[in-house]
Amino acid sequence: MTDASQRDPSGRLADRTRSLERSKIRVMFGLAEEARRESDRELVRLEVGEPDFGTPDHVIDAAAEAAREGATSYTENAGIPPLREAISETMARESGVEYAPEQVTVKSGAMEALSLSMMALAGPGDEVVVPTPAWPNYVNQVQLAGATPVTVPLSAESGFDLDPERVAAEIGDETAAVILTSPSNPTGRVYDEDAVAEVVEVAAAHDAYVVADEVYGRLTYDRDFRGVASYVDTPENVITVDSCSKTYAMTGWRLGWLAGPQSVVDAVTSIGESTTACPSSVSQQAALAALTGPQEPVDEMKAAFEERRDFVVERVAEMPTVSCPRPEGAFYAFLDVSDLPGGSFEVAKRLLSERGVVTAPGDGFGDAGEGYLRISFANGLDRIEEGLDRIERFVRDES
Repeated sequence: MTDASQRDPSGRLADRTRSLERSKIRVMFGLAEEARRESDRELVRLEVGEPDFGTPDHVIDAAAEAAREGATSYTENAGIPPLREAISETMARESGVEYAPEQVTVKSGAMEALSLSMMALAGPGDEVVVPTPAWPNYVNQVQLAGATPVTVPLSAESGFDLDPERVAAEIGDETAAVILTSPSNPTGRVYDEDAVAEVVEVAAAHDAYVVADEVYGRLTYDRDFRGVASYVDTPENVITVDSCSKTYAMTGWRLGWLAGPQSVVDAVTSIGESTTACPSSVSQQAALAALTGPQEPVDEMKAAFEERRDFVVERVAEMPTVSCPRPEGAFYAFLDVSDLPGGSFEVAKRLLSERGVVTAPGDGFGDAGEGYLRISFANGLDRIEEGLDRIERFVRDES
């Protein structure tokens, strides 16, 4: 009799598992962990997009108190009503987007909300348009839904601003959705409103939705941020995704939401019943405190990120052969290292092995990102300065 531990059942895996590619952000994270274990060298970690601030004290206190008082049971699939109401009010106040509380469904992070939206909107035979460079999980989520991702490279000459004509050319009768991320991960670009409105109009003409990933919306530096659904003529085909992760330094609490047309919200809520049933009850109480409590921690964090943004832009401008579009939001800079030998993944690996700086290779965000490295400035100024010093020495040696 064959020992079960020696069997290889890999041939029984679903085809969808074979088409997925690991995020190169996580690949670099793993390589950095290996380097850390094998060497005493101090690494500068600039690859992961996670605020270096702690969750605000009043949020933690509210969650702990709620847990002690018994808020540890299942909740409604779409989230507790007070939180959905708070989300509705916050979106209207902060980004001008008007959704009734019942048009909001709360999920275990924006990642789940995005994944479930793809399952609700797209399937075999459908296409989902993704302007790139973009967060790599979008493509995987589309493929997991059985649909086909259609990536649209944006122009580096425009600082990767949205090109409505280029995107519109890829929207057709097979298009189920277009995913727009503004501010952008990885470029920090805030898309031009007229360009976005044109894409939404074309999508609506083809009965396609626009999924607006706005998790970095409140981290916009040079102008006030407005949600897509607030300034287009056809908001009924716009779905807005947001979360507490970036705004309130709550990445580990896994609390996000989706808002939009009632039919989509109901479908996402229904599918979620078979995945996580409901978001964490304690995390929902934490989110309620975050949205309704003092906002000074958000303002302080945003001010710190803006200061770091300015430092990074000025510092990169001093380097030979390297440049970056000026980030208008989020906490990323997209460094053009195309004059260095090798592709972006090779450059990132050399930078790690030779200088101890961990970055995210641009080709992990789509072909449009080849020749770039994403660095996160969600880190202390001293670490950012050290990392950029090492990058400059590396660049000078390689040039």
